[in-house]
Amino acid sequence: MKNDEKKIKVSIVGATGYSGKELIRILLKHPYVEIMHLVSASYVGKKIAEIFPDFLNQLDRELIELDTDKISRDSDLVFTALPHTVSMKIVPDLLNKKGLKIIDISADFRLKNPDNYAEWYQTDLNKESQFLLKDAVYGLPEIYAEKIKKASLIANPGCYPTSAILGVVPLLFNQLVSPEGIIVDAKSGTSGAGRKLSLGLHFTECNESFKAYKCLKHNHIPEIEQELSFAYNSKKQQDRKEEIKISFTPHLLPINRGILSTCYLNLVNSCSTTEVLKVYEDFYKDAPFIRIFKPPTLPEIRFVEKTNYCDIGFAIDDRTGIIKVISVIDNLTKGASGQAIQNMNIMFGFPEKSGLIQ
Repeated sequence: MKNDEKKIKVSIVGATGYSGKELIRILLKHPYVEIMHLVSASYVGKKIAEIFPDFLNQLDRELIELDTDKISRDSDLVFTALPHTVSMKIVPDLLNKKGLKIIDISADFRLKNPDNYAEWYQTDLNKESQFLLKDAVYGLPEIYAEKIKKASLIANPGCYPTSAILGVVPLLFNQLVSPEGIIVDAKSGTSGAGRKLSLGLHFTECNESFKAYKCLKHNHIPEIEQELSFAYNSKKQQDRKEEIKISFTPHLLPINRGILSTCYLNLVNSCSTTEVLKVYEDFYKDAPFIRIFKPPTLPEIRFVEKTNYCDIGFAIDDRTGIIKVISVIDNLTKGASGQAIQNMNIMFGFPEKSGLIQ
């Protein structure tokens, strides 16, 4: 579809979570989109502005229960912004509707090895979902844009993985760093945990504090390892492929939104700042939402708030032979809904920045 044709019709399943709200916020300003159905299991019959008064006088839509026939009949694209393991029960039915495209914001179709779902998400994929894994395209536009153009099902990346992968991939792709000993130390705002009630996210529990959590087995680890392994092995001539394993520690920041990942990698050979800077600039030369910071300047969370940018900076520690990469995103935008809309733009032939540059 060309950008001068009529608007596409879009529905959101899971419209009242943080990702759903962010989708609506951006889509309301998108020049080529008409919002159709908003689905919520908790607020059927209420208007979206009753749940989020931000949308008063902007969007007059009643929240409906899930009806895949109705949604598919009235939509060109459906965003599924649901908790992990819920989409896999819904997406196969939606995809059976002729011509419908899906962008799933959960983790349900990100991992290529179905065994990982049992280990990391404590669930077994049904047969239909297992079949879809091979066709689902991992929705990281800076790496998979050509596949995204032809996809019917996009597995939108996680927030921590987006930050870590975009920061590290150029170094692994160009074989500048060792695949061993990679450490990702990441911090996220509280919205990354979703809108559900949780004692640890109450104001008095997390305000004026800072903590690590799930430091041994966070469910984003296999996603990061999968994509870093793909990047490192893509240029290797040997038959033996490396399976990269990382040490990943997430932390909870007492802020609403944003992620900062500090990634530590061992350089294979000594490199100058100029050489590494050129690697990043060449790798992301056609990526409108990647901003590379020239050392010694480093990115900060406040620079990316409510934007779709990923800001990347680095520092080379010649004394230890380690390069430290700092990668920053807004977890709700580039880490979820903004990236989903970036994927939508690529799928339907719209300018990639449409709706994302306010």
